[in-house]
Parts: sequence; C-alpha cells; structure tokens
Amino acid sequence: MSLTPDDIGRLARLARIAIEPEESHAVLDRLNRVLALVDEMRRVDTRGIEPMAHAVDVTQRLRPDEVREADQRDAYQSVAPAVQEGLYLVPKVIE
Repeated sequence: MSLTPDDIGRLARLARIAIEPEESHAVLDRLNRVLALVDEMRRVDTRGIEPMAHAVDVTQRLRPDEVREADQRDAYQSVAPAVQEGLYLVPKVIE
C-alpha cells in the first residue's frame, strides 16, 4: 500500500495537524516507508508461533503483601465534616 499526496492532505485534516506544502513530500516518504515495513512484516509466516507478552520470558518479583502502617481511619474521620458508618459524606453536586 502506498499513499499519495492527496492522502497526506486528508490524513492531516483528519488528525487536525497543519502540514506545510514543502513538508508534505517528506511526510509522504516517511509514511510510505512505515507502510512498506508493515507490508514486509505481514509477509512473514507466523503460523505455529505462539504469541508472547514480552520478548524475554521473565516473571516479575513481587514483594509480600503486608500491612506496614497502623489503622488510623478513626483519627482521619474525626476531623471530617460528616461521617456515617465509616464513610465520608459529601454534599450532592449533581442535580
């Protein structure tokens, strides 16, 4: 697939970007190279190759899930303007 100068103008309008006429040919060339690369990648036979999430098969090290701070909910809610059953009450802002 190859783009034309008219395609560049249409794409620029849809993307709401301004491309000067002197820039148009450079943009056209770069986009055509990207599309040629995509076409080349599509031609590669990938049957039998399982999809992968990462190029290297690694697992993420996780830290143990442990509580590090004391429960201070009562202290925080003691200064709140309105609390009910452990929840902060806020004024209605949407009619």
